[in-house]
Amino acid sequence: MRWLIAFALATAVACKGDTTTSSGGPPRPYRIGFSAIAPRPEIPVVLRTIDEMSQHSDAALLPLTPPWKSMLADTSAALLVRRDQLGLVQLYRSRNFPIIAMIDVTDGLARDREAPELVALHRSIAEPAVQAKYKEYVLAVDSILHPDYLALAMETNLIRFAAPQAVYDAMRAMTNAVVPSLRAQHTSAKLYVSVQVDVAWGRLQGTTTFIGIDRDLQDFPFIEALGLSAYPYLAGFANPEDVPLDYYSRLQPSSGVPMLVVEGGWTSASLGAIQSSPEKQARWIARQFELADRAHLAGIFQITYTDLDAVSYGSPPNLAVFTQLGLVDTGFHAKPALATWDSGYLRSYVR
Repeated sequence: MRWLIAFALATAVACKGDTTTSSGGPPRPYRIGFSAIAPRPEIPVVLRTIDEMSQHSDAALLPLTPPWKSMLADTSAALLVRRDQLGLVQLYRSRNFPIIAMIDVTDGLARDREAPELVALHRSIAEPAVQAKYKEYVLAVDSILHPDYLALAMETNLIRFAAPQAVYDAMRAMTNAVVPSLRAQHTSAKLYVSVQVDVAWGRLQGTTTFIGIDRDLQDFPFIEALGLSAYPYLAGFANPEDVPLDYYSRLQPSSGVPMLVVEGGWTSASLGAIQSSPEKQARWIARQFELADRAHLAGIFQITYTDLDAVSYGSPPNLAVFTQLGLVDTGFHAKPALATWDSGYLRSYVR
């Protein structure tokens, strides 16, 4: 996938477009957007995804997983970042999109596990050598891509809840350790981690007891922003309207750092015990804007603009519950949620 995107962008940059919002409804204080993940990892589909999602965005999400196998084989992080990500970021910059980068150091589909590449290599982020590669990668991302926001880890409270203690301790140590080096190279990015909102409310643990994020604020004191991850349909909510209006705002740190949703959504399809529909998904998008307005968020981002063809990605475990979060299907046909999203997008951005 990295090679496909890099190759495709040689054409995409030459065919750049420009998107602006027009006023419609009250101004919004938050940027909105998606990542370039396509329904299938094919060059024409990647190009179409980038073009179409850019028409409904005013910022770009850049999810990153350290290329552990290549780095541990002694390929430089700087080479990999330039090869795989620089073209995409240049395209986003040509459209005046701020870049919200997020580096995921464990398995994004199974927070009780480490990254699949590390597992396959029988390696761990608990190793000093692996932590050194992480540091090299973070510094390369910052110095080459110059993101506006840079997450050093994702869903920290869910990792603490689900993963072995050694994995959480390693993640905490390596993220804190890289910060002085980022400062030394004069990073312009707001540094952050993300927390899982449904865990903070006790929902994914099967309770309704609010836990909050005090531990995360203590363990990651460097944060200048706070990322939010929320999948309420997986957390026992039957309807979007059941999600409390303070679902985001209650997590606001006393420091007042900006908060932004960097992943989440509501599936448009029923699966097992989950009962959903395209109409229900559209209602979640409307509710999301209500939550964002209440919390004065700085951003709302979905990782996927389109649905995903799981087979083309190798049908990894746990992907099924996330394949139909897109606002369009795998054929780029709009779902009702896209019109609801655009009702928010067309509100003038004022911060």
